[in-house]
Amino acid sequence: MTRPKTLPDQTVLEAALQLLHTKGPEALTFAGLAQACGLAAATLVQRFGSKAQLKQAALLHAWDRLDEKTSQLAAGIDRTPAGAVDLLVALSSDYGAIESYAEGLLILREDLRDPLLRARGARWRDTLVSVLDTCLAEQGGRRQGLGQLMASQWQGSLAWWGFEPNCPVAEHVGRELRQFVAFITSKRAGT
Repeated sequence: MTRPKTLPDQTVLEAALQLLHTKGPEALTFAGLAQACGLAAATLVQRFGSKAQLKQAALLHAWDRLDEKTSQLAAGIDRTPAGAVDLLVALSSDYGAIESYAEGLLILREDLRDPLLRARGARWRDTLVSVLDTCLAEQGGRRQGLGQLMASQWQGSLAWWGFEPNCPVAEHVGRELRQFVAFITSKRAGT
């Protein structure tokens, strides 16, 4: 079978992400990606320059996908506390079982090592927090800060689930976030 002469960057970056997720960050090499997508390693070197640039391009592509998914999900939720829970549960649904989640932490490590990727993560957080703030706003008002607290609770619930993955991650996240919402709404009501 002959190799394809060209593939769109998006297709190549999807193959790179698949390698990252299934075999870890160290497995993303030009030779490995060439085998995965069918382009020659030399073609990939010409396109991406270095292994570091390839990894960064793949992870920026992943951030693009997450931005798009977050935007789509946010457009379809009610601007209520229950809608905020629905959004975060939906964002958690792709984590899969514990092995997949643990491998994803290796990819997060790569994001944290790169200033450009860290900045991209911070921008996504700001967007997410803004949506959560809107969902958690009191009737007719704005309640800044609760979105950040809920996002932190969400990330914490994911980490704690990792130590005892006794149920699907979305089930755990939903339960934890509903408890969080019940707590903050009872505090706002003065109970």
